[in-house]
Amino acid sequence: MAIEHDYFGVLSSGPDGAIFWTERVDFGDQSVTVDLTAPDQDDVSQAALDVAAGLIAGIENLDAVVRRAMLTEVDDRTSEVTEFILQQQEAYGDELEDVLVDVSGDGPVDIIRSLSLMSMTILVDEHGGSDPFAVMEYALDADATDDVLLVNLADDGTVQSIMSAD
Repeated sequence: MAIEHDYFGVLSSGPDGAIFWTERVDFGDQSVTVDLTAPDQDDVSQAALDVAAGLIAGIENLDAVVRRAMLTEVDDRTSEVTEFILQQQEAYGDELEDVLVDVSGDGPVDIIRSLSLMSMTILVDEHGGSDPFAVMEYALDADATDDVLLVNLADDGTVQSIMSAD
């Protein structure tokens, strides 16, 4: 069985009923892997696919919202964002400025600005629920897969939580 959608095309399910779609999406000077997944296609509605398509189409604005949310957590010394920034400052030491795209003198802001959006995973079966509908993954170094911030989003694009992957 398959689901058809204007944006995603035909989404075929595997033998276990799961659906999976992946695509590289360009925005700004970045190319991001976007995955859409659901363990059971019966839990996927056209409305959920419409919302997912909207998030992908608005990925640049969504990225700006996420970065602003990260900045709001910088003043909280116990936040995951602050911990991540401290880890990056410690790991890179004097070489940190070499990986930053913009150096303003405000370390935390510079690190957040310099993060690359690595991927976005849309859990399309979570539409309308309280669990994350999408997860955006950010890293300062594309090769450091353990040093990432994961941002959980509701289906309306609001940030639910930000956590480090370690």
